[in-house]
Amino acid sequence: MNLVLLGLPVFGIVRARLKSNSVMTEVPTPRPLRWYERLLLGTGGLILAVLLGTAAWLTPSARGMGTHQQLGLPPCTMVQLTGMRCPSCGMTTSWSYLMKGNVVGSLKANSAGCLMGLIALVLSPWFMSSAIVGRMTVRVPGDAVLITITMLVVAVTLVDWLYRINL
Repeated sequence: MNLVLLGLPVFGIVRARLKSNSVMTEVPTPRPLRWYERLLLGTGGLILAVLLGTAAWLTPSARGMGTHQQLGLPPCTMVQLTGMRCPSCGMTTSWSYLMKGNVVGSLKANSAGCLMGLIALVLSPWFMSSAIVGRMTVRVPGDAVLITITMLVVAVTLVDWLYRINL
C-alpha cells in the first residue's frame, strides 16, 4: 500500500527512482546541433558578450542610475515625468559595477540587474562554446528550472522596484 502525500504515491516514486538508479545506463550523447541552432546560439552568446563588454567599459554612475547616458541614450522618461524610478532604472549601472567586480555596488544599483548580469555571464560562454563545438556543452535545464529562474528574475525586479519607490 502506498503512502499518499499531497496526492502523490511516495513509495511508488521512491521505488521507481531506486530501480532507475540501480541499473547502469549509458548517458546518451547529445545530438548535433543544426546549422540554424548553432547560428542562434552563437549570435545570442556574442550579443551577451558585447553587452557585458560594454558594461565593463562604462563608468558606473555614483547616483546608482544614469550610466546608460554615456552611450548617448536619453535619461529615464519615467523619472523625468514622475520623479520615480522605473523597474529597470539602474540596470546598466548594476551591470557596470558587476563587470568591475563590485557585487555590492551592483546589488545597490539594481538587484535584478545584478541577477541578470550573473545569468548573462553564465549563458554567454555556454552559448558560444555550444555553437563552436556543434552540440550543447552543458545539459539544458528542464522547463521547471527555466520557469523558476524566470519567476525569480521577475520577482526580484518587482521587489527591488517596490523597495525603491517606497524610499
